Amino acid sequence: MKLENGSIIIENTHLKLTLGLDGKAYSLICKDSGKECIDQNEIMPAFSVTEDRPVNNELKLSHPNKKMTFESKSAKIEGNALIIGFELVRFFAKIEVEERDEYVTFKLVDFPFAREGIGNIDMDVPPVASMRLLQLPIKKMTKFGDWLSVVHDDETAVALVATSPFESITSHKQKDAIVLTADAVRGVKVIGCTAALVVNSEDKLLDSIDTLEIDFDLPRGVQSRRSKHLNGNIYWTSCVNPTNVDKHIELATRMGMRYMLINYKAIVKEENRYSYCGDYDYLPEYPEGEKSLKEMLDKIKAAGIIPGFHFLQTFIGLNSRYVTPVADHRLNLIKHLTLSRPLGCDDTTIYVEENPTECPKHPKCKVLQFDGELIYYDSFSEEYPYRFEGCVRGYYNTNIIPHERGQIGGVLHICEFGATSVYINQESSLQDEIADKLAAIYNQGFEFAYFDGSEGTGAPFDFHVSNAQYRVLKKFNRPVLFSEGAAKSHFGWHYMSGGNAFDVFPADIFKEKIVEHPFEEAPRMAEDFTRVNFGWWNYNPLMMPDHYEYGNALAFSWDCPSTLKIRSLTFSDGNPRNKDNFEIFRRWGEVREKNILTEKQKLSLRNYKQEHILLINEAGEYELAEYNRVEGAANGNDDITAYTLTRNGKSYAVIWHTKGQGELTLPLDADTLTYEADLGGEKLQLIKDGNVTKLSVGDRAYLSSNIRESELITAIKNAVLA
Repeated sequence: MKLENGSIIIENTHLKLTLGLDGKAYSLICKDSGKECIDQNEIMPAFSVTEDRPVNNELKLSHPNKKMTFESKSAKIEGNALIIGFELVRFFAKIEVEERDEYVTFKLVDFPFAREGIGNIDMDVPPVASMRLLQLPIKKMTKFGDWLSVVHDDETAVALVATSPFESITSHKQKDAIVLTADAVRGVKVIGCTAALVVNSEDKLLDSIDTLEIDFDLPRGVQSRRSKHLNGNIYWTSCVNPTNVDKHIELATRMGMRYMLINYKAIVKEENRYSYCGDYDYLPEYPEGEKSLKEMLDKIKAAGIIPGFHFLQTFIGLNSRYVTPVADHRLNLIKHLTLSRPLGCDDTTIYVEENPTECPKHPKCKVLQFDGELIYYDSFSEEYPYRFEGCVRGYYNTNIIPHERGQIGGVLHICEFGATSVYINQESSLQDEIADKLAAIYNQGFEFAYFDGSEGTGAPFDFHVSNAQYRVLKKFNRPVLFSEGAAKSHFGWHYMSGGNAFDVFPADIFKEKIVEHPFEEAPRMAEDFTRVNFGWWNYNPLMMPDHYEYGNALAFSWDCPSTLKIRSLTFSDGNPRNKDNFEIFRRWGEVREKNILTEKQKLSLRNYKQEHILLINEAGEYELAEYNRVEGAANGNDDITAYTLTRNGKSYAVIWHTKGQGELTLPLDADTLTYEADLGGEKLQLIKDGNVTKLSVGDRAYLSSNIRESELITAIKNAVLA
């Protein structure tokens, strides 16, 4: 960092940032591309400080008492630090700047002259609500990763990155710029917060972030994104255990699945959705607890399958020992309340000091906690004296005890998903206690993780969502190969290299929702250098080969996996097309693993209006083809599904029965047809009956002819199913 021609120059191998002595950022050059990255029409202060109200006496008198932001008006170099002055307020901010080869860091270390600057008020530092460590108006480019906070195109990339969970990294859009910001926030952490500016060519940006992760001992987000393990389809199960693991291995292998995500309910006691979360007592199927689990995981890995652990780290079950008979003091409260009168064991009206306005009215969420007792309320009064009425004491089998006037309790933060659990107070030690329990399970041999229910925290979410995950992750005895989660915030980019997985979509809207949700998100996640999981896909009698062909094709087009959910070993009962469905997963898995399709073919799959099929041709090689559904096949009989395509000068129909087996009569001459179980494979019988042909339909099979595709379509529409 140096003073040059009246400006402050901050520079490393890849960037040159120019700050004015007025505290504004005037230029940011990417040396690799030579591009000016700051929008010259949006020059703005690079730093600012926000107070909930003016604290300095003169400011308090001169201005309304409301949240105010004071922007930087001066900057000077003092050793390896910037001393930033602000408009109106009389204190400064000291920001240490470190120019490393791959990035530059900005660390808030002090508010100099704070005591003198605010007169005779007795406090150590100015009561800032937040301090903006850096703010840069970056020219809009062709890509923007909102999660990582990176603006980039094919040549240049600019990212503002947290070095811990404590920095709040975000952005907002201007007319021609995306303003990247890094804040230190009171209540999370102010002094010591450090943000990193990373500028490089797009193809080298991850190299710089990898160096940052090594230097700050962060989870290796870049390394996991480059791993061969990231994009394989996943076999999810909530029913595997040591007594049936061989069957699950057999099924996963048959589908070509190399990853098995095991839900915690397969390992520990659970009932009624999430009602025992927190206890984590091993099921009877694990007679030796951790030892039994380790032996099962070793068996899975010996079969060439990598196990992962699926859990909910922020949930505490309402039937768990953390709730009954004495509710833990570390459960989260969404509103604090103070008893204005003593509460005896027989009282059913609770008087409080605070107005209960906006307390929950949903029948499953009307629960108070005072000390270790939970109390249900029927209604409340928003007029003084404030009170809750119609109360049921000792709710959720908690002990009924008296409570003194002045005792502080509040409204229990009940999970909105089923109301069978509550959330953890993230300011307490309970999250670490739960992390120890989850890590004790993970450390028996799991290698990747799914952080479910990650949204289950209080505000500020951009801190608590990532930090709750991180508190668990740090307890693992080995780095995760990759992880996914139900919610993400900025810092989680360093370990949630798989992004998120979408929940289940039923068969009748499966294709529509695949396009609406994961297919829509995939290109946005790609701009964050991240893949998305295309979904947790249920398996039931209505899921047919075209569903899984379509979903796998779209997922493959963005280098993304999917997950098949197996809730019980009877999951495939009632689906007549198990053989075809399993084979589709195997084929797409092998093509992905062996990188068989070309980049051009992959890009063609992004046309979601065109369905594709992955064939194995007569030479035993994979072949990608477009095919189209025959609407109204067999005179509109839903028991038959048919698609047609043209290849090698011949017309083909891909046909299967949706409910079992049947006989199809086609108005075509059998002498003009070939019917095969697979292309070039076993020939299936065609029965010639005058001018029509009869054939058995069941598993997916291939009917081919030299007639035009349009003629074949007409024949299929006019076919009769018996």
